[in-house]
Amino acid sequence: MAFLVAGTLQAASQLADAQDSLGRKGEYSLQGSRVALTLSSHGVSTATVAALDYVFRSLGFENCEKKKTSVQCFLEELVWFREQLDAHKGPVGCALVALVAPSGQLRHVQLLVRELSHCGALRGCPKVFLLLSSGCGAAPEPGVFLTGLRELCGRSPHWSLLRLLTELFCRVAEESTGDTYCPFFQSSLRGALCLGGVEPWMPEPEPSPRAQYDLLGVKAALLLAVIQDRPGAQHDVKALGDLCRALGFKITLRMDPTAQGFQAELAQFRERLDTYRGPVSCALVALMAHGGPQGQLLGADGQEVQPEALVQELSHCRALRGRPKIFLLQSCRGGNRDAGVGPVALPWYWRWLRTPLAIPTQADVLQIHTDAQGSPSRDPIPGSSDQADILTVYAATEGCVAYRDEKGSDLIQTLVEVLRANPRGDLLELLTEVNRRVCELDVLGPDCNELRKACLEIRSSLRRRLCLQA
Repeated sequence: MAFLVAGTLQAASQLADAQDSLGRKGEYSLQGSRVALTLSSHGVSTATVAALDYVFRSLGFENCEKKKTSVQCFLEELVWFREQLDAHKGPVGCALVALVAPSGQLRHVQLLVRELSHCGALRGCPKVFLLLSSGCGAAPEPGVFLTGLRELCGRSPHWSLLRLLTELFCRVAEESTGDTYCPFFQSSLRGALCLGGVEPWMPEPEPSPRAQYDLLGVKAALLLAVIQDRPGAQHDVKALGDLCRALGFKITLRMDPTAQGFQAELAQFRERLDTYRGPVSCALVALMAHGGPQGQLLGADGQEVQPEALVQELSHCRALRGRPKIFLLQSCRGGNRDAGVGPVALPWYWRWLRTPLAIPTQADVLQIHTDAQGSPSRDPIPGSSDQADILTVYAATEGCVAYRDEKGSDLIQTLVEVLRANPRGDLLELLTEVNRRVCELDVLGPDCNELRKACLEIRSSLRRRLCLQA
């Protein structure tokens, strides 16, 4: 009888893992075929498409479709791609989609991403979008970026893709001469994505000083929180404040700022940093408030302020040139409530294994923007841009609700828990773990009696590893 039960549980565990490729070690298993699709518009060189195909195959993507069409037909082609995957009989481990068009022509990217997010064959599997510009004015040239990605994957196949991209962003910036582009990625991954699929055969060497941000200078934090009419927000303020102090940050706290107050506090914070006598090594800004229908922040007076304007304010800080700038945005970014995607049936052993019944619709997506434009920096650092070295963590994906109850918000409370357990860890890896835990939660909103799912969005243009405690 015991043998029968053990066998049943083992089969149930395998079934649960098959439904979610993340596995139980916080790393995507990538069991199944790796599929790739390249959509290139007219005017994209055949050399660029060939370089993409070579990189994809070297990374283990066996099925590489290539389509040349107009940008307006990209969505139609993605619908076809999704239908082909759903009709595929075998398991799919990972999908990589490259969108290549002349600079400035790629628009409505989120619409394309959502199409693949509804693919049943890719439920729980990583979906990577590589956005490249080609032709006159493109920076960097796609071949440069792709060659660097292939070389890094070959040199360190056991690294996560987020770590590889951070290293690649640094390399591309160092090799540039006066350009102001700034690559970044957006991630809702729930675990480490290692395309090499191998384990290191020896302990990882300590990172070189160049590969990691130096945080020996002042670390400053600004916490701006609207408390009124936001039950539980006071617990977020206390938990985050205590964490920042434990990590050695000098804290400035302002409660219930108006919309204009948000902007004024950021400006004063920037001025104080610029007047510090010693070096400033890192800044953290937490913005906690209600959110508007288009992702605006609402001040205590009910007026709106664009979070992008607040990020831009600190990006002009001279003391933070080449230094990491962290933004935590605990606010709604719209009114959509995600029921998640999951199995239709509910076998008894799923409850026994406590396997997550649903996954947020927007989870497991990585978007790589290779040529986002920024303003030139006044520093003599090659390739330096005002949009570089920024890490932004959103409590919800675009258009969705962020959740909070009388104990605090999912983002802040989970973030504090994860960072207290491993304060010396790589911050991108820790944030991915935060997102995994948030995605596992079943939440109830104040105006909804049905269970809903939440998912973070992590946006990074960091060019080095970031560990908040040495």
